[in-house]
Amino acid sequence: MQFVDPKTDIAFKKIFSNDAHKEILQEFLNEILILDAPIASLEILNPYQVPKLYDLKVTSLDIKAKDQFDREFLIEMQVAREDWFLQRAMYYSAKSYSQQLKIGGNYQALNPVIFLGILNFKAFEHERYFTRHIILDSQSHTHELKELEFNFVELPKFTKTENELVTTAEKWLYFLKQAGKLDHVPNNTSSPMLQTAYQIAEQHQWSRDELEVYESQIMNEHRQRNIEQTLRKEALEEGLKQGIEQGIEKGIEQGIEKGIEKGIEQGIEKGREEGEKLKAFEIARGMLAEGLKITMIEKLTGLSAAEIKNLQH
Repeated sequence: MQFVDPKTDIAFKKIFSNDAHKEILQEFLNEILILDAPIASLEILNPYQVPKLYDLKVTSLDIKAKDQFDREFLIEMQVAREDWFLQRAMYYSAKSYSQQLKIGGNYQALNPVIFLGILNFKAFEHERYFTRHIILDSQSHTHELKELEFNFVELPKFTKTENELVTTAEKWLYFLKQAGKLDHVPNNTSSPMLQTAYQIAEQHQWSRDELEVYESQIMNEHRQRNIEQTLRKEALEEGLKQGIEQGIEKGIEQGIEKGIEKGIEQGIEKGREEGEKLKAFEIARGMLAEGLKITMIEKLTGLSAAEIKNLQH
């Protein structure tokens, strides 16, 4: 038994935005979200269709749905890290909220928009894998503005194993994170809708066109990850290079300051030594002119035989 990875675009939509299995998305949202009233019925506004190979999205996966209270749900699976993802989530939600009102419409016709982002990376500093962001009064903490809310699941922070799963919500998150690596349906999968999700995720249930799109998306995802790793490596190498250069430059500056202090003393000493050396050369030249042997000049001047031979040339 081999499953597709539910985090890919085509798999996520085939499982959660399938008109023939709307109850899957309904249960998933009821289990994951904190709702004032549970979803009893659901209309998927962008049902699943097999995408074309030339029109693939890799990083963002969107599902739009509406429940019996006309609440709108925006569900997005974000596979690759995106720096401005949180801002984009707020923009999409606000846009979906404002587009409900037609020209001349009444503001009372506006319905809440609930965003759910499932992230395959860490977006917040805390270690909680689920967070709910709502608008509260800063002093009383009352929740009066209920039209927009943002929910995020960070899959890397969900670390429970198969034997540790207790709630249905945990089993759904385990499905999203691990199904692509499994060869069996977990024994504790008691939810009929979750069992159906595993059945849909089985690769032998997929058409050839769907598998081609799926494999293409997997390759694109790996390519994108390789590009990110390469850019990260190049940035690290460039940072190290700049750090070394700056360190050398700083070291030179400090060396110059200390060198000036020692250089004066050493320079005087060096100058005296070089003066004595020059004087020895002059004496050696005179001795060579007189025809003295090199061994004798060595003894009298302290110069080496090589230095004296250089004087001869």
